[in-house]
Amino acid sequence: MENSFKSRLLFLWQDTKPAQIAKDIGLTISGVLRILEKDTMPKAETLIRIKTLKKCDWNWLMTGEGEPFPDAQHSQLQVNNDNSPHTPMVYDTLGYEVDINEFVFIPRYNIHAAAGGGHFNDAEKPMFTMAFRRKWIEQYLRACPKELSVIDVKGDSMDGVLNERDVILVNHYLDTPDDGLYVLRIGENLIVKQTQQLPNGRLLVSSANPAYETFEVNLLETDSDVKIIGRVVWFGRQV
Repeated sequence: MENSFKSRLLFLWQDTKPAQIAKDIGLTISGVLRILEKDTMPKAETLIRIKTLKKCDWNWLMTGEGEPFPDAQHSQLQVNNDNSPHTPMVYDTLGYEVDINEFVFIPRYNIHAAAGGGHFNDAEKPMFTMAFRRKWIEQYLRACPKELSVIDVKGDSMDGVLNERDVILVNHYLDTPDDGLYVLRIGENLIVKQTQQLPNGRLLVSSANPAYETFEVNLLETDSDVKIIGRVVWFGRQV
């Protein structure tokens, strides 16, 4: 159990500077430092923002009792005929027993994020799932497994950063404009690009390959056909 609010806050924002924590939860840097130095509890609206942003358990956030992400943990348990949860026996390739609860299983879709073509259909069924370490997902990425999916990259617009056939892990919870690598839907096309937030709802969209021109989109326009699908938080590459 995390016995202080300071320790729970640092658990949710591991290896993150106070300035970034302040930006995320809408406080000044001095406000965050006051919490860390004096171990004080912030106001209710800040607690609600932390709960919403990190999707952690409310009771754990307030008291430190229980688990920070109980829903994600329970979703991995299987149920036998008498409705009692049990953990199946799983072994690695060397024959050693593996604790399956150390992993989460993220859906892998037959969808491409490309310079053009491809689309994201919320009703699409996954081809299979990919296993990731729970601790890495929840503590390092600070993500909820239910908000993640895996797709692949097609095309050469991001060569040198993301290459064709790279596999990317997309966090759909991070669907607000920001700087970074994002999957966007423009009309029926699904693309992965480098984005930069500009004033007045504008977003600069650029490629790593200089053969592709940089362009701007305005997300505040009522007739905008641009949607942020999620942020790329990891990629895998075959060599």
